[in-house]
Amino acid sequence: MSLVRKENVYVKRLFSLTLLLIIGLLGLFAPIIMPHDPLAIDISKKFLGPSLDYPLGTDHLGRCVWSRMLLGIRYSLGSALIIQIVAILLAVLLGAFVALKRGLIDFLFIRICDILLAFPTLVLAFGLLGLLGPSLKNVFIALIFTQLVYYSRWIRGLFIGMNEKGFIQAARISGTSGIKLIMRHYIPNLLPPIVTIVVLDIGKVILEIAGFSFIGLGVQAPIPEWGMMVNEGKQYIRQHPELMLYPGLAIVLVVLLLNHLASSFKKLGQ
Repeated sequence: MSLVRKENVYVKRLFSLTLLLIIGLLGLFAPIIMPHDPLAIDISKKFLGPSLDYPLGTDHLGRCVWSRMLLGIRYSLGSALIIQIVAILLAVLLGAFVALKRGLIDFLFIRICDILLAFPTLVLAFGLLGLLGPSLKNVFIALIFTQLVYYSRWIRGLFIGMNEKGFIQAARISGTSGIKLIMRHYIPNLLPPIVTIVVLDIGKVILEIAGFSFIGLGVQAPIPEWGMMVNEGKQYIRQHPELMLYPGLAIVLVVLLLNHLASSFKKLGQ
């Protein structure tokens, strides 16, 4: 990659990262900067237009849409981030263990993964949510499990692919093994593809959380998750389309920024 092209990629990555950081900080400090209680109902103020007091107006229950959008960052972006971090950490532990042990453990692991991955991840998550019931906690369980199945098999393949590398064999001959071998030699070399796939899939997880909430299997009212806000606004789409537009645009913006950030990691790795 030429120097000019690489600089452009760095600039674009910095732009996406800056916007995501701003959005993340808005969610982190939402309780401080929210002008109103996002759960407070006041029917006398329903469907108010944008104003200084209510920057994005109010919804059908008189709740401040701007305050709900800010708190929704925690439930949409924040939840997806937690799901990805937990899933990838568990996947690294499981995938590394299986790849280094091999034998019967590896055989059984592959067969179980083959069975589970025969189903699309959304179908598997739907099935788990159907068994566990609709709630944010169960969305966490279902999505962490489905991500774990895919990630752990993928990471197992990465570890096995590195087993024949010269520096890995040299490290083993020198007596390095176990956690020390994984942390010092495997992880540093596998970090770029792991970071790329995790960042890229955060957007996918946000869409899945929003989708589950939209159809009633995910976050339940009155929690202001963006997918739930779209669900609540759909019955007023003709009179007040902005109730669906604001959270919908927020989802699109964050997913596009995450995809752009992940693609820049890919280009730098080429």
